[in-house]
Amino acid sequence: MNLIHMPFSFSLGRTLITRNAAETLDPDDVATALRRHAAKDWGNLCTEDWESNDLAVRSGGRILSAYQDRNGVKFWIITDAGPEVTTILLPEDY
Repeated sequence: MNLIHMPFSFSLGRTLITRNAAETLDPDDVATALRRHAAKDWGNLCTEDWESNDLAVRSGGRILSAYQDRNGVKFWIITDAGPEVTTILLPEDY
């Protein structure tokens, strides 16, 4: 996926995807969700989790976003701080 020219609000670091997620999810949906995650659009989360992510961006904590692909498959994007690694995975991969 092409991550060039994405407006990052925080560092994604190294981006990984689990094998299960790569085999299940549509690549275009993954790319769109990753752009949303980088732009601080946390997807299908409650208000409290949105606020927790906003705080994590400022303080360098863990960030979790939740999305669905075009077939309704739920998936997560998690950015861990220090060193930054962003992982795209299905809930059962956690």
